[in-house]
Amino acid sequence: MASSGRGPFSIHVVVVVLVLLQLLAAGAPVVSASAANNTLRPGEELPKYRRIRAHLKRLNRPSLKTIQSPDGDLIDCVPSHLQPAFDHPMLKGSKPLDPPERPKGHKAGVPTDDNIQLWRTSGETCPEGTVPIRRTKEEDILRASPARRFGRKPVSRTRRDSEGSGHEHAVGYVAGDQYYGAKASLNVWAPRVASSSEFSLSQIWVISGSFGSDLNTIEAGWQVSPQLYGDSSPRFFTYWTTDAYQATGCYNLLCSGFVQTSNRIAVGAAISPTSRYNGMQFDISLLIWKDPKHGNWWLEFGSGVLVGYWPSSLFSHLAGQATMVQFGGEIFNTHASGFHSSTQMGSGHYAQEGFGRAAYFRNLQVVDWDNSLIPAANLRVLADHPNCYDVQARLNTAWGNYFYFGGPGRSIRCP
Repeated sequence: MASSGRGPFSIHVVVVVLVLLQLLAAGAPVVSASAANNTLRPGEELPKYRRIRAHLKRLNRPSLKTIQSPDGDLIDCVPSHLQPAFDHPMLKGSKPLDPPERPKGHKAGVPTDDNIQLWRTSGETCPEGTVPIRRTKEEDILRASPARRFGRKPVSRTRRDSEGSGHEHAVGYVAGDQYYGAKASLNVWAPRVASSSEFSLSQIWVISGSFGSDLNTIEAGWQVSPQLYGDSSPRFFTYWTTDAYQATGCYNLLCSGFVQTSNRIAVGAAISPTSRYNGMQFDISLLIWKDPKHGNWWLEFGSGVLVGYWPSSLFSHLAGQATMVQFGGEIFNTHASGFHSSTQMGSGHYAQEGFGRAAYFRNLQVVDWDNSLIPAANLRVLADHPNCYDVQARLNTAWGNYFYFGGPGRSIRCP
């Protein structure tokens, strides 16, 4: 016999609808049921939403203009003095500094950045006096595991501590001297990342301190990170830490620290085009160097575009100089299936395949005590899982010191 009364299910639906209406009235973000179920437990929903809302308010600043990227990103043109960097206690009240003198030996070209990032394909750019910042969404934070580490790399990820940590590297490096910067060109690929919690990247590390709790690093390159960005596109990124990735530093502009000065490059935005196997190769140049006058570490992307700087006040060891410079690739292997990850590094092919097939770093240089760019002498290479990802160093007159690197991950060679 049919009943005209409301059962437990219908009452539950009414309660859920009322809660959602209250959240919408309060302006709280509402996410899909699947995302919430993966992240929130009963009784934690409202406090977590409040924390996410507060975090988004800190990250997403008032903008003068918003540009829609073809890949769905929203790029906000934020007045320079309102960017997240100036929330840092040591930077409050500051304004972006004027560009410093480039290192001696730097071949300055006409700054070109058109068609390097997807958001610029429409021809739009941010006005002078603003910086382009990729807008953070609720789902970005909810993908992080745990959410409180959103925008940070997993801990215990340094090259020398990588055995057993899940972080695997194929790199070239110089050590044993004092370094004040580094420069290289690297080709851009879109490697397959097997799990949403894994990543694949190619970058420069500027390093000082011990590989322990006081490690200082400055980093820049490209990466594919589905967890951080929600897709599989290679993206231009920066990173910094002063305590071996424990509590300080972050990717891009996801915390206070890195000061952006360019209105033409969006840190965290997708790079386009990418290299093709047996086809055209697309590479980018990166220069990181310490301004001898003020001591800040500046970043140049592409041909002469100054992106911004890491203030020296952020650091302990890197307030002086670096003791190591490292170039190369890294992946994060979660062993999710009990086997080695099939996440690719670089092109997904081994170094021996060479040009057009393997990833490379070319024209490796460092900045010396005299603010001069010089070849990266005594380059050493290391692959900590060579059956999975390897590296081969070479030398010629056109590319100077260079190397190929990468691999497919799980394979016959890498079970």
